[in-house]
Amino acid sequence: MNRKIHFILNYIINKKKSFLMVLVCSAIFAFTFWMYGITVAAVLYPALVCMVIIAAAFALMACSEYGKWKNMQEILQRAVGDDIEFIKILDTNDIRKQMNSIDSIQNELFEMIGRLKSGGMRLEDTMNTKYADMVDYYTMWVHQIKTPIASMHLILQKEDTEDARRLRAELFRIEQYVRMVLCFLRLDSDFTDYVIKEYKVDDIVRPAVRSLAPQFIMKRLALEYEQTDVVALTDEKWLGFVVEQVLSNAVKYTSAGSISIKCDEDRLVISDTGIGIAAEDLPRIFDKGYTGFNGRADRKASGIGLYLCRRICDKLGHSIRAESVAGQGTTITIGLGRNRLEVEFF
Repeated sequence: MNRKIHFILNYIINKKKSFLMVLVCSAIFAFTFWMYGITVAAVLYPALVCMVIIAAAFALMACSEYGKWKNMQEILQRAVGDDIEFIKILDTNDIRKQMNSIDSIQNELFEMIGRLKSGGMRLEDTMNTKYADMVDYYTMWVHQIKTPIASMHLILQKEDTEDARRLRAELFRIEQYVRMVLCFLRLDSDFTDYVIKEYKVDDIVRPAVRSLAPQFIMKRLALEYEQTDVVALTDEKWLGFVVEQVLSNAVKYTSAGSISIKCDEDRLVISDTGIGIAAEDLPRIFDKGYTGFNGRADRKASGIGLYLCRRICDKLGHSIRAESVAGQGTTITIGLGRNRLEVEFF
C-alpha cells in the first residue's frame, strides 16, 4: 500500500505542470465567461463534465504508467533477488527518476534481450558446427570400421564350425550396432536425403531376411513368408533398416518356433513365437533407451533399435505399433500408408 501511495504522490508531482496548465486554462475560460456576463449555472455543468473527462484521462494515464512501473519493479526484483535495501532505495529515492525513465529502461531491456538472443544464436551456430563435426567424424569411423568387419567375414567363411558360426553371429551384431550408430547420427542431420518413391515391399524384406539367414539356421527357426507384389511409397534404405531391426529382435527373443512376415495393401506384419513382452513394458518399448524386463535379463539390449524404428517411421509418414502376450510372442505392425511426411521448406 505504501508503495502505491508513493507512486500516486510522485505521479502527481511529476505531472504538476499538466495539472497547472489545466487550472490556468480553466481560470481563463471562467474569467472570459464572467466578462461576457454568462451565468454561473450555464458554465458550471459543462465545466464539471470537462473536469470529469480530464480526471478520467489522467487516471487512465496513471494506470498505464503504474502498470509499466510495476512490471519494472518485478523485473528488478527478479534481477536483484533478496537485496531488499536495493529495492527500498529504488522505491524511496529514485521513484520519480524511474517514472521519467521507464521508456528508456524498457528500451534498454529490449536491447539486452536482443543481445542475449544474438548471443544465443551464435551459441546455437557453434553447437551446430560442433555437432556437424561430430557426425562427420563418426560417419568416417563407421565407414572405416566396415573394412575390418568385411575382412573378418571373409576369414570366417572358410570355416564351418560351431565356433565360427557363433563368431559370425556376433560379428553380425557388431555390424548392426555400427549401422545403428550411423542411423542415429544421420536421422536428424540436415544432410540426410530421403529417396521417396514407389518400391516393392518384397525387394525391401528379402535383403533383411537374407542378412539374418545365419541366425535363423543357427537357432533352427522356421520362416513363414510368401512373395508379395505390394508396392509402398517409401524410402528403401530407411524402411529396410526398420524391417531388419524388427526381424533381428524377433530372432533374438525367439528360442524355438517360427517367425512370420505378412504383407497386405497398407501394412507389414512381423510376428514371432518368442518370449513376448510384459504388459507393463509394452507402452514404452519405443522410448529412447528403454529396455524393459527382457532387455535387463538379456543384458545386451541397447534400447535404441525400436526407438530408431519409430523415429524413422515418423519421418517416412508410416506408423509402427506392437502387440504382445508374455510367453506367447510379439507382433509388430508397420503401417505403410502415408499419413504425413516431415518436410521442411526453405
